[in-house]
Amino acid sequence: MRLRSGSHEAATRSQVSAGTQEEAPGGGPTVLRILLGSQLRKLRESKGITREAAGYEIRASGSKISRMELGRVSFKERDVADLLTMYGVIDKDEREQLLSLARQANSPGWWQQLNDVLPSWFQAYLGLEAAATLIRTYEIQFVPGLLQTPEYARAVIMLGHAGASAEEINRRVEVRRQRQAILTRPGGPQLWAVIDEAVLRRPIGGVDVMRAQIEALIEASKLPSVRLQIIPFTAGGHAAAGGPFAILRFPEPELPDVVYVEQLTSAIYLDKREDVDQYAMAMERVCIDAEPPNHTPEILGKLLNEVGRPI
Repeated sequence: MRLRSGSHEAATRSQVSAGTQEEAPGGGPTVLRILLGSQLRKLRESKGITREAAGYEIRASGSKISRMELGRVSFKERDVADLLTMYGVIDKDEREQLLSLARQANSPGWWQQLNDVLPSWFQAYLGLEAAATLIRTYEIQFVPGLLQTPEYARAVIMLGHAGASAEEINRRVEVRRQRQAILTRPGGPQLWAVIDEAVLRRPIGGVDVMRAQIEALIEASKLPSVRLQIIPFTAGGHAAAGGPFAILRFPEPELPDVVYVEQLTSAIYLDKREDVDQYAMAMERVCIDAEPPNHTPEILGKLLNEVGRPI
């Protein structure tokens, strides 16, 4: 499956700041902000108005207009109304449509109640994940978060937050659980995950936790919304050996695919065409190197019997 790509006006590598987002089938405030921002940019450019002039109109700076047009900040309805007037949008229906979009884009997401344990750069990903129609992910160390059991998730979280309280750990596990609801939600995204065999050989949380996790993967592989592939050790090196990443596609044709690369204390979001194309080609190669999806239950069954044995 070939991924489409596109470009935004911004630099390709940026730390995405937190915003108000919500989970919604086929969309969400993250995407709505991007769509509204794109519309405002087109209107501004059609009138030959600079960002600085637009910023002055709403008592802000040109950089604030840039962030608005990229969908990286929330929108004040008054600011949108003032910009529409400046851009010559006087049709009542057109104005109301865009103002309504601004209101929807400011709706809070379910994870806002957990923002004390979620970094802003990851909240941005949750909004994109909830809005996507296709999520392709490659993992080399952990089972993808959307497929983790609570016990496995707890063990993974404790690796990075050993000093956290039991309550904080529980809340982080709850984020995993709520994220997973999109896989069975009507109109939810398709998940196409490719997992390195090393992920399944590493007994995160101990043998019992790992066995339960592999059993859960066997069941997940039967879901119509999930396509799961395993790259065996025998495949040798491959195109995406550099590290895990995800590529997200959205239902709106105006939106490009976004590559998400998580780091230790931040994340990179790429949407420039040449960057997305490189990751898309690496993903295609990985899918070819991996065993076909219909082999996955058999592979997992064999691994299940080998958990705890020396490799």
